[in-house]
Amino acid sequence: HPQTMRRALSRHDDLLRQGIESHGGYVFKTVGDAFCAAFAQAADALVAALAIQEGLLAEEWRETPIRVRMALHTGEADEREGDYFGPDVNRVARLMSAGHGGQILLSGLTEQLVRGQVREDVAIRSLGSHRLKDLGNPEHVYQVTEPGLQADFPPLNSLNTYPNNLPAQRTSFIGREEEVTTVADTLARPEVRLLTLTGSGGTGKTRLSLQVAVESLNSYEDGAFFVTLAPVSDSDFVLPAIAQSFGVRPSGNRPLVERLKEYLADKQ
Repeated sequence: HPQTMRRALSRHDDLLRQGIESHGGYVFKTVGDAFCAAFAQAADALVAALAIQEGLLAEEWRETPIRVRMALHTGEADEREGDYFGPDVNRVARLMSAGHGGQILLSGLTEQLVRGQVREDVAIRSLGSHRLKDLGNPEHVYQVTEPGLQADFPPLNSLNTYPNNLPAQRTSFIGREEEVTTVADTLARPEVRLLTLTGSGGTGKTRLSLQVAVESLNSYEDGAFFVTLAPVSDSDFVLPAIAQSFGVRPSGNRPLVERLKEYLADKQ
């Protein structure tokens, strides 16, 4: 329904912009249908988020209702030509991407700032500590809701949701989006069982492959695992290194390769 969708998105944009600006917020960027806004006070941002969700819920959509996921984080940012940059901007983007339509998420720091400043009917619930894509330090995530808004959602789309042993990265992954997409798409093809990245040392092959694993986690029911073979100089230790990454141990007289094949047989 292209015409209906166009009208719905226009109304969506009006509701978000009005809700942000009427509560002291400043829309500094839009990316597709996403609004990036800054507030002087964390409590104002939360009131705006609740008001927008109420407005979206009350709207009489002609087709499927538009559901918006939101995330609030507090920190410092670098301003350049009206746009904001920096680790805190990356953090709130990753926090938002972990949520679901209709959900409002807070970082731990923002929860501390709004605690005691919300109406009595507003509930803030801890969702625990989560590792978010491309961020080195875990984030304690909170969910905000009030009567009339949806309160129950599926688990967050964080690294905690899917089995993995992927190491936390100390730096953000910037650029190389085309390479990530190419590698992930190639790996997803049914006929591709093994994909090798080659190149001289220091070009970022390992970092790229780890990023692909993180970005692809929700595509594989049984997760993604990292096996480090750099310290291995004897081929006899390759199989034990793989088994160790999956937590597979030898059992009786059965060869380790048989135990590993059995463990992986029904895994995606």
